[in-house]
Amino acid sequence: FPSQTVTGNFAKVIHGLNANQLTDQAIQRSKRMILDTLGVGLLGTSTEVCHKVTQYSKIYSSDLSSTIWGHLDFRLPPLYAAFVNGVAVHSMDFDDTWHPATHPSGAVLPAVIALSEAFPQKKKISGLDLLLAFNVGIEVQGRLLHFSREASNIPKRY
Repeated sequence: FPSQTVTGNFAKVIHGLNANQLTDQAIQRSKRMILDTLGVGLLGTSTEVCHKVTQYSKIYSSDLSSTIWGHLDFRLPPLYAAFVNGVAVHSMDFDDTWHPATHPSGAVLPAVIALSEAFPQKKKISGLDLLLAFNVGIEVQGRLLHFSREASNIPKRY
């Protein structure tokens, strides 16, 4: 019997990641992915679907708030800010893609940014912390994709 479950091993690896493990190449790729995702997201704020989710989300309020990209006068709780900004990123389907099909940065970056903005001023995270969080999110998504039988069959199904 294995001494640890797949889930336990997965959690151990993810929990053990730290900024010292980010290579120069990983940092440079992450910065490029982040810049690309922000650009696509800002472009996506002009789409009809983004306008609809922005309007819908205006009914939510909270003491914690995060930026809605392209709207300087409007903020939402982190959960809804991540949702609206994620929709903006993916609305035109220009965000980065892995094979089999998944869009890693569009799912991760809006959540990381929304959460980072929600931290109290005294506990703001550094740029390196943001890069680590982004990379952990990408790593989680990549490992889940690797484990998924459904994902490995996507090319055969279409």
